[in-house]
Amino acid sequence: MPQGCIAEFLVEPFEEGHPGPHVIAAIEAVSALGFEPVMGPFGTTISGSAEDVMVAVKSLLDAAVTAGASRVSVQVSTNDG
Repeated sequence: MPQGCIAEFLVEPFEEGHPGPHVIAAIEAVSALGFEPVMGPFGTTISGSAEDVMVAVKSLLDAAVTAGASRVSVQVSTNDG
């Protein structure tokens, strides 16, 4: 398995400056796992070991959908080359 990964996720519906409970739930889910999510204009990014990022992706998906997300887009990239 790759050494490290970066995951970027966008939870919808999303209104800039006013994240709904489904967005906050996803961010809190990854924060609870020790990540420091960085909110950008097109998504939120986390990075870490591949194993930890995969666990975080499942957690954020569960949290966002449970809190009412209509769509969650996730992109995962390895930083091994």
